[in-house]
Amino acid sequence: MSRVVLVTGGNRGIGLACALEFSAAGHKVAITCRGETPEEVANAGILSVSCDVTNSAEVDAAFSAVEEQLGPIEILVANAGITRDGLVLRMSDEDFINVLDTNLTGTFRVCRRAVKTMMRGRWGRIVLISSIAGRIGQTGQANYSASKAGLIGLGRSLAKEFASRNITVNVVAPGPIITDMTAALTADQQAAYAEAVPLGRLGEVSEVAATVAFLASEDAGFITGAVLPVDGGLFMG
Repeated sequence: MSRVVLVTGGNRGIGLACALEFSAAGHKVAITCRGETPEEVANAGILSVSCDVTNSAEVDAAFSAVEEQLGPIEILVANAGITRDGLVLRMSDEDFINVLDTNLTGTFRVCRRAVKTMMRGRWGRIVLISSIAGRIGQTGQANYSASKAGLIGLGRSLAKEFASRNITVNVVAPGPIITDMTAALTADQQAAYAEAVPLGRLGEVSEVAATVAFLASEDAGFITGAVLPVDGGLFMG
């Protein structure tokens, strides 16, 4: 069954992989982004809308644009996020607040907007993209780790609030994944990351996307409030 899907921050990395996965499965897909739209998005017939998730008015406008062109959003993948890394003693208030506002409060904004139509349709799937950093912490990423840990509490609260309306909310927590960021590392650095993973390698964005697609499927209708690691066994808890 074809659904209307919105992936925030869908212009690269995990978000782009998710958008392409849903599109290949026959869904009507839109992404939000703040930069240029990749060629793969246009080639796949995916709708791209500009949106800064730190701005509630832009969030509402983006949702309205998708609804007008594709229909009510039934699946939301909240992936938009930023990093502003630095040790705590050197981290400014602005760097901490901006990361929280984008990664955590921004996700709250898009979820709040999405559930309005999902409740009317009495069906919905929301998947929040967290990180292993939100579960074990990370040196130099106190702001990012805090934002990603907050997504777990947010997701589980939403899962309880909207379960009666047949809306599931789950969290995916990727470990070290091959993205533009990790591709820029040296071979030795990548090897060091891979060595820490029990499976002995870095993950692929397609593996995260496949997990997200499952959680958004009809088959996952009895799963809600879950935190699903895609980390090669790096965090077992």
